[in-house]
Amino acid sequence: MYTNDIICAISTPPGTGAIAIVRLSGEGCIGLVDSIFNAASKQPLTAQKANTVHFGYIADGDILLDEVLVTIFQSPHSFTGEDSVEIACHGSVYIQQQILKLAVDRGARPAAPGEFTQRAFLNGKMDLSQAEAVADLIASSSAAAHRMALTQMRGGFSIELKRLRKELLHITTLLELELDFSEEDVEFADRTELNRIASNIEHLLAKLCNSFSLGNVLKNGVPVAIVGNTNVGKSTLLNTLLREERAIVSDIAGTTRDVIEDVVNLEGITFRFIDTAGIRATDDQVEHMGIERTFTKIAQAHIVLMLTDLKRGTEQFTEYYQQVKEHLAPHAKLMIVLNKIDEVEDVLTPQETIRLLTSGEEIIPISARTSKNIEGLVQKLVSAVQINSLCDSDIIVSNIRHYEALKHALTAIHHVQNSLISGISSEFVSQDIRECLHYLGEITGEISNEEVLGNVFRNFCIGK
Repeated sequence: MYTNDIICAISTPPGTGAIAIVRLSGEGCIGLVDSIFNAASKQPLTAQKANTVHFGYIADGDILLDEVLVTIFQSPHSFTGEDSVEIACHGSVYIQQQILKLAVDRGARPAAPGEFTQRAFLNGKMDLSQAEAVADLIASSSAAAHRMALTQMRGGFSIELKRLRKELLHITTLLELELDFSEEDVEFADRTELNRIASNIEHLLAKLCNSFSLGNVLKNGVPVAIVGNTNVGKSTLLNTLLREERAIVSDIAGTTRDVIEDVVNLEGITFRFIDTAGIRATDDQVEHMGIERTFTKIAQAHIVLMLTDLKRGTEQFTEYYQQVKEHLAPHAKLMIVLNKIDEVEDVLTPQETIRLLTSGEEIIPISARTSKNIEGLVQKLVSAVQINSLCDSDIIVSNIRHYEALKHALTAIHHVQNSLISGISSEFVSQDIRECLHYLGEITGEISNEEVLGNVFRNFCIGK
């Protein structure tokens, strides 16, 4: 699965830019670059100190290709843990490809997606959860996603898992000592103390599992469904939040017949706004299909904005409110948005009436057309995600592979707790603990196979 041959790749994005980086890693890569690099100092790279940068020229025989800066790293003090070289050249696509071709002609091979990071994992520079965080960090498009990935890449998640594994190993060691002295009827493990340790582990595993719902939406965008009756201003609100004419706005009821989605970054958090078909009774088959999709999106949303038109009063509010509540997911937050405050003189009276008809949801008056109090709505959306209440040290699970492993580990620790309470034989308790250890080890890569590694690294970009 793993060889120490020399790999090479362009690590900067495809296309033309001011600067491009060509990376090489593997035993002998510094000598390989020496064969195509003419240093201004006239000294070979193999004679230079590690972590140094050298100016010179890349040449194919007598043909000068480019002026470059070459940075050398020596094993084990590099990203991959191997000897590594980075060539900073000008961003011409032709230059990049020619340098890559020269490296391959001298014995390197093109790197597979994520192979540099995979070598870092295999050489013990990071565990598997940290390696996955590298891809998440590269893909992060908001401050929240960046913060989660950086915490994980720096080992916050790994440290927590190592602590759990250490406690579990302590329990199983004591239980297996009892098995060795079973004939003497010696008890090494105090069951009350083991119950306490298992309870602490269960609490932390449950907390990590519960964090996935937040981590997933922060990573992929918080889904916000904009719902309500026809012509209450849903499409206008979407356009206002996105600051572009994304949805068609019309006075004709039923204009929006399908869902329209787009993303926007608000105060470091990515929100995925979903404009839906207006809820009403209709004989139009196509519009009816759109309304069914509206209910589906309500069930999938993390936040639901229910718009009502202040000009229409509160006559039909209860009917539509109940329909939205019926489809709302258990974890979702519902906000009542009173639109068109610019077109009515009295806002307080209908606002108080609606407050009596709801179950205590926040009520936010706005004008989608004039953008009045849109900033207030944005602040409510950001607060609903509660990212600002989290500390930098808080661990949030955002990877589905980690979540599945944690769920299995949580089930195993529940078996441990039940076995300890029931007084079941130590060998069965020890087996459940080993199962929990197995799933925690899958996350960090202490227990892995080629298929798992292939699934992790195949989605990396080439050059990383």
